[in-house]
Order: sequence, then structure tokens, then C-alpha cells
Amino acid sequence: MARKQNEDLLIEDELAAAFLSDDDLSSPAPTAPAQAEDNWDDSEEEFPGQLAVDVYETDDKLVVKARTAGVNKEDLDVSISDGILTISGTLSSGDDTSATNWHIQECYWGEFSRTLALPVSVKEDEVEAVLKDGVLTVSFAKVKQEQAKKIQIQ
Repeated sequence: MARKQNEDLLIEDELAAAFLSDDDLSSPAPTAPAQAEDNWDDSEEEFPGQLAVDVYETDDKLVVKARTAGVNKEDLDVSISDGILTISGTLSSGDDTSATNWHIQECYWGEFSRTLALPVSVKEDEVEAVLKDGVLTVSFAKVKQEQAKKIQIQ
């Protein structure tokens, strides 16, 4: 039975070859332009790390929580404008020595930022930001939405 399968593959190859023109067989396969490899740059571009957040609601508040362990509150910037919250800062390793031979480097050190549109309307002037045990908690008072009113059709 395996022999039959091999014969079928051979027949498929012959059929494919029958539909290829001589030009298709003689032209080399397309390759990527050589200049793309010449432009390779080993230097890392500076992109701020992205901060992970949790966003949830209570009956009267919208809460945003972010793990900011190791960040001093002086190195944090929290702002809101038109329902857009931005949290940014710098995470310093606290070590100013120049390492010359890294064995493992998994921790992110440097600038981070997160911008997100808040999912509900909030009172931007009624906000509280607390940094405790490496967790930044930003709480907003929600704008009370009126219940939809039933309109009588006459």
C-alpha cells in the first residue's frame, strides 16, 4: 500500500511539472533584496515598556490598578484628559555599575508608559491615586448615567 502512495506522489509531481512552462523551471526563485540585509542595525531602538493594568468598576467608582513594584512615586506621572488616562514613569535598577558580561537579563529597567481610554464616563476632578506595596491604584468617581426613559408613542 505504501508503494501505491509513492506512485500517487510521483504522478502528482509529473502533473505539476506538466503545467509549468520552461520559463518557470529556468528562472531562479525570487529572493529578498540584498539591501534589506545591508540596512540591519544592531543598536536597539528606545521604546518605552508597556505597563500592564487591571480596570474594573464598583457601584460608584472606576478603578485602574497597575503593578509598579520598584518605582518611586516621584518617578510616576499619572494624567487624565478627555477620558484618556496616561500612566508613565521610570524604573531604575538602582545600580549604576556598568555590567560587561550579562548572564541573564530578564528584568525591564527604564521608561514605561500606558495610555488607555476609560470605558465609562468619570468625574476627572474626583480622582485618587495611591501607591502602596508596589501597586498603583487610581480611582475615579463615575458619572451617574440616567436610566433611559420610556417614550410614549402617540
